[in-house]
Amino acid sequence: MAFVTVYFSLGSNLGNRAENIAAALRLLDGAMGCCYSALSRLIETEPMGFAGDTFLNGAVRYRIPRPEASAEVAGLALLDKVKAIERAIGREDIPEYDAAGRRVYHSRAIDIDILFYGNEQIQHERLVVPHPGIADRPFVMVPLRQIALPSLKKAFPEIFVAAEKCVAISTDSGRLSPTGLSGK
Repeated sequence: MAFVTVYFSLGSNLGNRAENIAAALRLLDGAMGCCYSALSRLIETEPMGFAGDTFLNGAVRYRIPRPEASAEVAGLALLDKVKAIERAIGREDIPEYDAAGRRVYHSRAIDIDILFYGNEQIQHERLVVPHPGIADRPFVMVPLRQIALPSLKKAFPEIFVAAEKCVAISTDSGRLSPTGLSGK
């Protein structure tokens, strides 16, 4: 059986942030049909592009059976599962745009992004993988670098080279676990 490695970023800045992330992990485990294979530490970061409470951010890696469908079809099915998990945890996703057509971001109970789907590149109106802007977002790169396999760094060197400019803008808040924070 062939497998694919999938990376997600997780973030929360509403309510009990650690519990929101722990709930997302439990639901992702169910949706993936397995337990994650690697989990980063949580970092605390300021919101990017809007005013709000600080975020807890982390990253998680899964190794799942490769579906028979194309990467795009499988990726879109995975995106639908992720959106359902976000809604189950209380995310209200009402897209809003400013006068220049740029997306306006708001606080959220949970934000889950598909960062990588194996070494695939997906270009669809609903899903772009690798996730755009990864290298410019310390709140994604700091946790991702903790769990990224060498094969991922080799497949996408431009992202990881650019990420060297990423400086941690956060404090270490503890290790993610399915039940919340463990340790400090």
